[in-house]
Amino acid sequence: MKKKITINDIAKLAGVSKTTVSFYLNGKYDKMSEETKARIGSVIEKTDYQPNTLARSLNSKQTHLIGVIIGDITNSFANQVIKGINDYCQQQGYQMIVGSSGYELEHERKYVRSMGAMGADGFIVQPTVYFETMWRESGNDKPIAYFDSPNQASQDLWVKTNNFEAVYNAVEELTERGYDQYVMITADPYVLNTRMERYKGFTECLDERRLPYSVITADVNTTPAELKKQLDPVLNEKKHTCVFVCNNWLLDKAYLVIRDYKKLIPDHIGLIGFDSLEWSELASPSITTIVQPAYEEGQTAARILIDRIEGKNNEAPNWILQCRINELESTRR
Repeated sequence: MKKKITINDIAKLAGVSKTTVSFYLNGKYDKMSEETKARIGSVIEKTDYQPNTLARSLNSKQTHLIGVIIGDITNSFANQVIKGINDYCQQQGYQMIVGSSGYELEHERKYVRSMGAMGADGFIVQPTVYFETMWRESGNDKPIAYFDSPNQASQDLWVKTNNFEAVYNAVEELTERGYDQYVMITADPYVLNTRMERYKGFTECLDERRLPYSVITADVNTTPAELKKQLDPVLNEKKHTCVFVCNNWLLDKAYLVIRDYKKLIPDHIGLIGFDSLEWSELASPSITTIVQPAYEEGQTAARILIDRIEGKNNEAPNWILQCRINELESTRR
């Protein structure tokens, strides 16, 4: 078992006293040289030291700071979640600091460490599948609320949407509209529980009805031209094909391909995506989407976390919010 690094170890490795390390962790640099600061910081980085001493020292004095870790801050879902968190935090006298992990465990780890060092009273996290294991091993004892992609067996706080049911019900409705083959475009479903729930909702509905489908896995680097190569063989007048795009940041790429078949929409080609309300209603044809209550999800995560931080325990620890279908021209057969 790996030996846990202590403040004494940091002091020895940096060649300073334990008191000096303590001053560093508490941000008291007034009487500390830049060389000493750099040396201590380097040792902490190399040893992956978790400054639990700082966390304990702050227990009696809240910072009213919330650490928020989100997978990709650039998309519309993330924007609304962050706004929900921020609005509620401001109402309660808290501030937030946000980190975008890029769905990388190592980035999540670094944010946990740095936000903990800043004295965050608690965390709100959109976790990758391995985050919770890392969190337990970190020894961080601050309250944490997961959103969007929690492990539902988790004993921690969490809020999510009914992804499986929303996708299953949407696909079921599309089968009744007469589409007889389906294509899913998704980012790697094994990175986030949310993606896996959507994948299962899609595949289980179609497997039960014995309807054919294929799955295209894409990422942020996938181009519309690459999607076109995979979609062209199934987009024609001979079949009634529905394309389901699981991620809002992939929907615009798929749309650039499918709009070339505009005359076949929605009778021969259907298109459905997630969120992206900013432009999906303005597109021609307009695009049907499954809409998550992202703002409400952010507010709920902040509410249950602050309730726990303040020891009130008035809020239910786990929440499942309902998605809705915004049906527009792309599937209205």
